[in-house]
Order: sequence, then C-alpha cells, then structure tokens
Amino acid sequence: MKLISHLLCLALAVALVPSSLCDHHEDDPYDRCNIEMDAITLNEDGVPYFFKGDHLFKGFHGKAEFSNESFAEMDDDHHLGHADAAFIMHYEDGSDHDHIFFFLDNKVFSYYDHKLEDGYPKDISEAFPGIPDHLDAAVECPKPDCEEHSIIFFKGLNIYHFNIKNKTVDDFEFKSMPNCTSAFRFMNHYYCFHGHEFSKFDPKTGEVHGKYPKEARGYFMRCEFGKEGDHSVHKDRETCSRVHLDAITSDHDDDMYAYRAHYFLYKSNSSSELVTDQISHVFKDMEDEVDAVFSYQDHLHMIHGDKVFSYKASEPHTKQEGYPKTVKEELGLEGPIDAAFVCEDHHIAHVIKGDKIYDVELNADPRAATNEQMIPLFKKVHAAMCDAHGVTVVVGHHYYRFASLEVFLHAKALPQQHTVAEEMFGCDH
Repeated sequence: MKLISHLLCLALAVALVPSSLCDHHEDDPYDRCNIEMDAITLNEDGVPYFFKGDHLFKGFHGKAEFSNESFAEMDDDHHLGHADAAFIMHYEDGSDHDHIFFFLDNKVFSYYDHKLEDGYPKDISEAFPGIPDHLDAAVECPKPDCEEHSIIFFKGLNIYHFNIKNKTVDDFEFKSMPNCTSAFRFMNHYYCFHGHEFSKFDPKTGEVHGKYPKEARGYFMRCEFGKEGDHSVHKDRETCSRVHLDAITSDHDDDMYAYRAHYFLYKSNSSSELVTDQISHVFKDMEDEVDAVFSYQDHLHMIHGDKVFSYKASEPHTKQEGYPKTVKEELGLEGPIDAAFVCEDHHIAHVIKGDKIYDVELNADPRAATNEQMIPLFKKVHAAMCDAHGVTVVVGHHYYRFASLEVFLHAKALPQQHTVAEEMFGCDH
C-alpha cells in the first residue's frame, strides 16, 4: 500500500499547475491555486496533507475539506482553527512512530491513525523542551540526513534541531534560506515554502542548491480548469509564465529548445510555431528537470545534477548510446551547472557555474574545464544560448542579447532588456 501511495505521489508531482490561469478561481477562498499553506505534512501512507485555516487538501489535486473530517478533535473544543506547523514522526525506536504532530500557538497535538492521543494537547515546552511557541514550520530529519534523528523547527530566522533521542536542542542559522512558512520532507528531499514559492535545502546546513526559489503551485499543486484541453492549458501557461527558464539552446537551423521545470518548449525558426510538451514525453529516460542544455553536432546535451544526457536534435529525439555520463566526464568539472552553450560550429562549450564561466574543448580526451573567467554584470544566470544573433542570457523572466561571446565577457553595461514571455515566446497577455 505504501509503495502504491508513493508511486501515486510521484506521478502527481510531475503535473504542473497552470499558475498563469489561477485568476480564474479568485472567488473561491479555498482554491489551492490562490492561497499560501499554513502547514504541510505526509500521512502514514506518504500522501501529502496541505493545511490552510480549518481546511485540508489531500494530495496534489482536488478540493479542500474541513480538517476535522479527518482529525475529529480539530474542533471548537480545542480551538484548533488552524495549524502553525506539522510533521509526521518516523522513529521506530520510540512510541511516537507514525504519529502526526500539529502545533498551534503554545500547544502541540499528537494524532495516531487520525485519533488524538491521550494526554494531548500538551504545552510545546513539555513535549519538546527548548522549542519556542508560535512556530512557523517543522519537518522531521532522520539519520543520515541529519547527524542525529531530529525535528527541525523554524521560527523567523531561528532554526532549532531537536534531538529526538536525548531531547536536546541545537540552534542553527540558515543564512541562504528565506523564512519558512511551512516545510516538509518528500521523496528524500527537504522543501521550505515561503509565500507561493519554495526552495529545496540541505537540512544540515540550510544551503540552497540549484535554481530556487521556484513557484510552488507549479510543482506541488495541480488545479482543475473546467474542460479545457491539456495542450492549450500547458501552451498558454508555458508561453506566458513569469517563472524563469531553466535551460535554453538552439540548433544549426536556429530552432529553439527551452526547458522550464518538467516542460519542454520548441520554437521553429522557419514557422515561429511554438510546441510544448512534458520533457519525459519527448526525451526517453529524462524524468527530471533540466539544469542546462547545449547543442553540439546535431545533439542536445541536457544536464541534470551531476549527469549529462544526449539526444538527437531531430525528431524522434533518440538518446545517444553511452549516455548518461557524469558532468565531470563530459565537461571536466563537477555539477550542478547553471548554463552552457556552444557558438556556431565551434568545438568549445562555454559552461557557466555560479559567477564564473569556463571553456571546455569538446574534441579533447579527456575533457577539462579551462580559461576560468568571472562573468561581468550578472551574479546569477538562469539560462544562456549562442546562435546567429549572438549570446542570449536569461535572468529571471528577462533576457539580454550580446553581439558575441567577447562582447558578453567584456561588457561594462547591460544591453537592452527583453521579456521572455512577450518577446521570446509571443505571449499576448
């Protein structure tokens, strides 16, 4: 049962929300497209529960229900109108295994099999000594993700690691993370939610790696929009989304390939036709989002984490034999990579990692990243490509065009700013 539930969760997680269409539901105060969640946890079968006020959303789609329909004691007797934070305990050495904990003001509630445990609610200071009241978020962190099996509590900028075994508390400061309004652990990753955005973080250090924050409604929510066909919904959303692109490239015909989250956009240079589809539908075995992509010798080299996948640029996009390879093997440096591009018929991949750019001679064996240079003007690049028009750099929902690689590397002022949605993809609203 648990395996089936996890597989269902994973399948639903890849379905993106048409966030650009969420204004269709503004009249509904509990439409998941419009609201920010108070708390998030998994149930004992691995199904995410999203809480807002006295309502509960189960899974990644569907309407809200009253929380007390699943947790009967969440009623006026206990004044649990909402939850400040929540988590599920997976600690087989203790008596609280598979218990769901809810926090409200200075109280904590413990449920097992959707029933309130005897002795609860308790003061937070009694059940979790050293943890303050009025929490913002909480998430469980088992070994080896944390040094000891712990609960991570968030309150403002303060982070508390509560050791479950000996009930001690260590204070941390996660400098690279925003204030978390809710948090949860899903598929062995840790997510901090803030407003309508989220960041994936390292529970030990708080470091955020990759292209974050991202739009939460594009990953953890799936909304229903009447009977409109999926294709038109996806195309409108991807054309007009203000969420930054993850990767972009063009081939020898100047046809453009762009990637955002789990979606792929193709724009033909000859017809200006824009086609959208899920990455996994177009590129076999490519189940994750794309960090960077470059075109070389009629192949699209797509990078995710520490792996490089290679597919034919022409349809069908057949995977090249021998791939995936490691980023280290293919490009001579460790992933993740922010952007990469090859100009015209040259054999040098220009790889962007943080605020630096490297040259990789693709004819060399083994390949090595050389000629490290600082990138002027930009502290963070989300995507980049090189074509007949020069070097295009995407930052946020804008892009900048430089006449050549040399102009880009020595620029002292920003060129004209363009919008991705309107000027690159032709969004009309």
